[in-house]
Amino acid sequence: MSTSLPIFYDCLNCPSYCCTYPRIPVTKRDIERLARHHDITPDEARESFTKQGWTTRERVMRHQPDEIYGSACRFLDLESRLCTVHNARPSVCRGHPEGPNCGYYVFLMSERRDQEDPDLAARAYNLPGEHPRLKEEWEDDA
Repeated sequence: MSTSLPIFYDCLNCPSYCCTYPRIPVTKRDIERLARHHDITPDEARESFTKQGWTTRERVMRHQPDEIYGSACRFLDLESRLCTVHNARPSVCRGHPEGPNCGYYVFLMSERRDQEDPDLAARAYNLPGEHPRLKEEWEDDA
């Protein structure tokens, strides 16, 4: 008899941080699944949806501009923050996160609570130009 572990995250309460990883690797099988989903050939899917990864053999998902994180998977709906190819998503996405916890979700919930903002999309960095006065404010505090 196996029992399921409790889940300590809710993807529907997250701005899809994992979809913004700069390197979302895909396999040949993932590309074939995406091709079937879009009714195109695997070669067309490979060219349209993926790009060269860190090695000559690696393929990763192409991105699109994203106001929250800078860039995100091309299949992320930027309004709903949901995957537009959920049934055909790559295997790395199907297995994320591994286990009952999501590190970003823990961070996100903590920041939302601390900032008293239930809709906060917490980042661990600021986008260039986002806070032009930030440097001045830091200097004033010194």
